[in-house]
Amino acid sequence: MSRPTHYSPVISRFVVSVLYHEARQRRIPMTRLTDELLLQALRGTPGWQTATNLRITDDSASNTPAPGIAQAA
Repeated sequence: MSRPTHYSPVISRFVVSVLYHEARQRRIPMTRLTDELLLQALRGTPGWQTATNLRITDDSASNTPAPGIAQAA
């Protein structure tokens, strides 16, 4: 069964420019900077909790452990 497509939001041109210059300053890829910033901003929020619970449910159904989520020993 094919996976549904994911929503890809459009980021304003100014924010892309800020990310570009900040990533150059830090000497890291823009995608890594964006991922780090979003993870820092969203960790622990209700949306984070919902996505984590959905991921655990999906991974349990396929018997595949979720990356980055501690498994009970």
